[in-house]
Amino acid sequence: MFLASIFAVALAALPSTLAQADYTAAHNVTPISGTWSSGSKKVVTGPGFANPANMTFNYPPVTGVSYAFTDDGWYEVARYRFNGNGSMPNCITGVLNWHHGHYSLNDNGSITLNPLSDGFQQVQDPCAAESNFIEQYNQTELYMGWQIFSDLNDGPKLHIFQADGTPVAPLFQVYSTANMLPTQLLRNISVTVTDKTLSKRNAGSRSWTPAGVTSLVSGVFAIALTSMFL
Repeated sequence: MFLASIFAVALAALPSTLAQADYTAAHNVTPISGTWSSGSKKVVTGPGFANPANMTFNYPPVTGVSYAFTDDGWYEVARYRFNGNGSMPNCITGVLNWHHGHYSLNDNGSITLNPLSDGFQQVQDPCAAESNFIEQYNQTELYMGWQIFSDLNDGPKLHIFQADGTPVAPLFQVYSTANMLPTQLLRNISVTVTDKTLSKRNAGSRSWTPAGVTSLVSGVFAIALTSMFL
């Protein structure tokens, strides 16, 4: 009876042991610490992307996303993306987003990003009542999983999955160390409001124009049209 009890306990522990082995194999091709960037690797965290002190951005030549992680639990995120509108193809929204803070690698394989309160984003929507504005961004982000592979051409490749399972664009390691702004609060935060003065000043740097997004509009329209016949 005693031996049977020990055997039952051993069997119960076996799945968790295997899961831990899988976790190690899937995540430790290389440490997650470093700087990662998607696609053409033109969007990179650090001082070249955002200036939190005056809430402005330096526009990359193309869209993309970048993550940076340190060994001691700090992270930074830089995003530049367009969000299509299938029902209104001309209403493409442009978003630049920056935030930093502390991250945790959880026992279930997920990642939690806990931002400081100085994150911000710029949103430009040609169809909105206020077409260009800047707002604070301090949302905690949860990613349900992550894996690191070794790409034959580009080296370490990081895959991150959002809370709903949607994958983030594959990220390639551009630096083995974290390229980021100082790991501290970089702007005094008093109230959470949209600063229209900043919106107007930053809008002078870049705005979405019909000519600038023609190819994107065409692509979104084609997707919307195709969906009508499916």
